[in-house]
Amino acid sequence: MSVRDVVMAAAGQGAEPLFVESVFSTYLYTGNGSTQTITNGIDLAGEGGLVWVKSRPSVASHCWTDSAQGISKRISSNSSGAAQPNFEFVSWNGNGFSLDAGQGFTNTNAVTYASWTFRKAEKFFDVVTWTGTGSSRTIAHNLGSVPGCIIVKRTDSSANWQVYHRSLNFSGGTAEQSRIVLNTTAAQAEATYGYWDRTAPTSTVFYLGGDDTVNASGGTYVAYIFAHNAGGFGLTGSDNVISCGSYVGNGGTTTPNQISIGFEPQWLLIKASSTTSNWAMGDVMRGMYTESGGTAKYRELLANTTGSEGGSDGPAPTSTGFAVSNTGLPNASGVTYIYVAIRRGPMKTPESGTEVFVPNYGSDVTTYTTNFPLDSGWDTQLPIGGSTSGTYIAARLVGSMSLVTSGGAGETTSAPPSDFWQSNTSYRWNTFGNECSTYAFRRAPSFFDVVCYTGNATLGRTVAHNLTIAPELMIVRQRTGGDWYVYSSGTGATKFLELNASGVAVTESSVWNNTAPTSSVFTLGDATGVNRNNTAFIAYLFATCPGVSKVFSYTGNGSSQTINCGFTSGARFILIKRTDSSGDWYVWDSARGIVAGNDPYYRLNSTISEVTTNDSVDTASTGFIVNQVAATNVNVSSATYIGLAIA
Repeated sequence: MSVRDVVMAAAGQGAEPLFVESVFSTYLYTGNGSTQTITNGIDLAGEGGLVWVKSRPSVASHCWTDSAQGISKRISSNSSGAAQPNFEFVSWNGNGFSLDAGQGFTNTNAVTYASWTFRKAEKFFDVVTWTGTGSSRTIAHNLGSVPGCIIVKRTDSSANWQVYHRSLNFSGGTAEQSRIVLNTTAAQAEATYGYWDRTAPTSTVFYLGGDDTVNASGGTYVAYIFAHNAGGFGLTGSDNVISCGSYVGNGGTTTPNQISIGFEPQWLLIKASSTTSNWAMGDVMRGMYTESGGTAKYRELLANTTGSEGGSDGPAPTSTGFAVSNTGLPNASGVTYIYVAIRRGPMKTPESGTEVFVPNYGSDVTTYTTNFPLDSGWDTQLPIGGSTSGTYIAARLVGSMSLVTSGGAGETTSAPPSDFWQSNTSYRWNTFGNECSTYAFRRAPSFFDVVCYTGNATLGRTVAHNLTIAPELMIVRQRTGGDWYVYSSGTGATKFLELNASGVAVTESSVWNNTAPTSSVFTLGDATGVNRNNTAFIAYLFATCPGVSKVFSYTGNGSSQTINCGFTSGARFILIKRTDSSGDWYVWDSARGIVAGNDPYYRLNSTISEVTTNDSVDTASTGFIVNQVAATNVNVSSATYIGLAIA
């Protein structure tokens, strides 16, 4: 019986668990002027939902198309206009949707677009339609929980988009006595009985009065209904994937405004409720990240305007919510903001290495296919016969910045390119034309996580992560410069290693505070290398995921031995470091060759050229074989080693 089956049985659940990646997608694409199919993994044909599309560089209306009105209708959140005939879409599919040829709102040739797909699912999202009666009534929904936000649009004639949000409180009143308009910048206003009938929604219905914008006699309407902290997701069915809340801006004068929602978001819709503002949208695919100086940045689109995409300060995701650090919108001092936040995925634990890791070798101008969005990329230029440039590690959470593992320099903007993260299924590292070894990583439970945090020099400080199990390998770096600090379960919480050096494991209590990480946090001492006050850090966390990855340790036997990682088709990536004596951080991968003969390797801690002339590792279906070769000394008798392998 699998782990999932055991958990489901213990919870008394018979249905398959549901994950956020099955109900929501941000998908970026370029129009081709012809028909094209967007494959985002969301079942619209069977389940229904909403597809929301906006052109990015050009001025054009938003396009909302949903299964309740039918594919023949579209509406625009930036307009009060009635629903229009929809020539943009061809079909809803079992794994996405298809677009018609050359349509201006969704598929103009060479124009880039962002699409957001919301699948109907209990405790996440629902869409319903009705014909107005002009008097008080209820509208049934299938959300299975009390809505956190309801967006209503009249479709047969012009009318403003009316929004119910659980955090609105006009003049100190309740949410059902308040309303706000999606297609304008206006602050919240009073909701008379004509809007929500001054009655709070329930898990089965919401209430309407007779106002023309929500329930005029004979009028036709559509409502988009969003849940709030309702659980329903993950293996146990208790995880939240959507939150509708509020916060008060602090002006960003001292420290970023940290908004805790209990999960890391991938999509945010934010609006000032106490004053006028636009409805700002951010997502991690287009870019939400934190600069090394602590400023939160994102690529902004506005739900209420036709405007093109622009860069702006804040918000940026954190492990438990999001941060806004600027002095204006969306963080003006004393201003109240409402938001809708959707959890980052994937939530499902990967079952194969190809779901989360791809090694490639070749020209850095080549576009490589990954079949998943990158969360971290590693790049090492390997010119034939020459020294390497070092290995540069980049992360989606920090934008177009990278750090070199062989030294102590701060972040550089020379790589990756600005569009590196803005593809759902591919990447191209650079444009120099050099031969490179590149690795694409996806964050996923039990496999790999990335955490950005700001040091506070406090002994015993904890930092939250989303690995869901205890990290076994942690690589931590000050983003403005300094040594790389490494925790390994093989050496324990009393010691650290340096990724940019070849030295022995060092005993030092001030680094990890002599405390092993847990499934939710890792602990830091007050060492400046991991917790300098008011300094930005990044941490890369790895763990053993059955059949996918193995954080290992072993003792050398002086000849050859098999390192059993629990794989079935061998390792595609191997990292090894000696811990009891000096030894480099050696890297092998299947793209350059892990074979029965000589295997190319390079060193993360050095710019020495790639070596192709010895046989330090061999293939094994369960993992790999290490051979004692003087050039690497990865199997010296009685020596101790740690490392990471990925299937």
